Amino acid sequence: MSRSANLQKWLDVFPSHQPGDLAPLIADDAVFHSPVVHTPQAGKAKVIAYLSTAGQVLGHADFRYVREIDNGESAMLEFACTLSGVFINGVDIIQWSEDGKISDFKVMVRPLKGMQAIHAAMKAAFEQAGR
Repeated sequence: MSRSANLQKWLDVFPSHQPGDLAPLIADDAVFHSPVVHTPQAGKAKVIAYLSTAGQVLGHADFRYVREIDNGESAMLEFACTLSGVFINGVDIIQWSEDGKISDFKVMVRPLKGMQAIHAAMKAAFEQAGR
């Protein structure tokens, strides 16, 4: 099965972790659903901030997508990595708008120890960036 163009764009850009590279992929009214923050984070700037920070925190050498489900309009990508010696397993659920931009991005993470490690690292990264 071949990948959709939407998913391929995400996979090509994500490794850079750069807000400028992510910006063309994100819809103005996009929403990010964090595994830690209760309320959805709405708006392009917030979605870019979360995704670029997550890329910096998790996107090191052992981050990998291990499974893909893709229908062109949405995708689920299972990922695995370690953070501070803690194994993390999660799923990115991505929805694209009709014009091919990410409109909704949800992250789910397990186990609890892994989510706690992500929470601490993301909090520190946001504080360091002054967000």
